[in-house]
Amino acid sequence: MSSDRRELTAKPVSGVGVVDKSVSILDAVQTGARTLNELVDATGLSRATAHRLASALAVHGLLRRTADGGFALGWRLVVLGRAAESGHGLVEVAGPVLDRLRDETGESAQLYVREGDRRVCVAVSESPHGLRTIVGVGAELPLDKGSAGHALLGDVSRAGWVASVAEREVGVASVSSPVRSDDETVLAAIGVSGPIERVTRMPGERYGEAVVAAADELAALLVRQNGG
Repeated sequence: MSSDRRELTAKPVSGVGVVDKSVSILDAVQTGARTLNELVDATGLSRATAHRLASALAVHGLLRRTADGGFALGWRLVVLGRAAESGHGLVEVAGPVLDRLRDETGESAQLYVREGDRRVCVAVSESPHGLRTIVGVGAELPLDKGSAGHALLGDVSRAGWVASVAEREVGVASVSSPVRSDDETVLAAIGVSGPIERVTRMPGERYGEAVVAAADELAALLVRQNGG
């Protein structure tokens, strides 16, 4: 069961054409290498434009050529990703918290941050079950569908959590809670998700308390890390 489907047409548009087109190419190869024809199909770009931009991205190490002439994500992105992660202590601190939440609930645990009108998964700890929700790091999902999106918007119950059942994807239920700073600013959303038949149609009652505890723990760790 996968929750990391990406719709390129739903991505934000900057208005700078060459940047938007280049990002659409990078997005297209997130799940694996693509041939030039597959890039054209995935992005809607002309063959000439897709080839020109993909080749330029390869020169800068953001893409790399595969043995069969296709394109895959480049190793420079690994370096950039590590630099971004080290510059934002949230992901590093969240790892053990997500692992404990996964172990306590048995379900996949995710951490999201808001990026404009979308939410981005920045860390995940996958359930050991064969049938589980899979959201890849870097996956961009809507804010208005799914419990994590609502949590990022601050739309939670008095108990501090918000649940959703088959709201964004059929067969999936989730519960999330916002991670807040000392001044109550929502920094991120942490939650668990899984198949409805196991999580049930009342995921909040089942896992809400554990998710809120994880959000509070992460918030406290961030305060400590920042010298608060």
